[in-house]
Amino acid sequence: MKPITAILAVVGIAAAVIILFLGRHDRTPAAPPSAGNVSIVDGTQIVTLQVKGGYRPILSQVKSGIPTVLRFETDATYDCSSSIRIPNLGISRNLPPSGATDVALGTLAPGTLQGTCGMGMYRFSLEAKS
Repeated sequence: MKPITAILAVVGIAAAVIILFLGRHDRTPAAPPSAGNVSIVDGTQIVTLQVKGGYRPILSQVKSGIPTVLRFETDATYDCSSSIRIPNLGISRNLPPSGATDVALGTLAPGTLQGTCGMGMYRFSLEAKS
């Protein structure tokens, strides 16, 4: 009888851990895609990304159909995130260690535009919706 009790206890604990893990995963709130980093100035949409050890925010929601500028802000940034690539637009650029660098993207069509650092380790995305 004792071996059966031990087996049931192990199975019960394993089931509880699985349920807790799956339940916790389902309740984890998603991070907001854009944390106030998109503004429209004189008819141009400006998306500001902080650059250092990656890009923040990673996902920005923008409007399609209007001219868009991606503004990269660096502050003593010496890692690979200071080199940006946006393959779909043929953009490849090195950013200065500190300061703001604007990259004109033109008018975005609806969809997702992906960018990475020069090594492909860090990513950022613009999700354009009408």
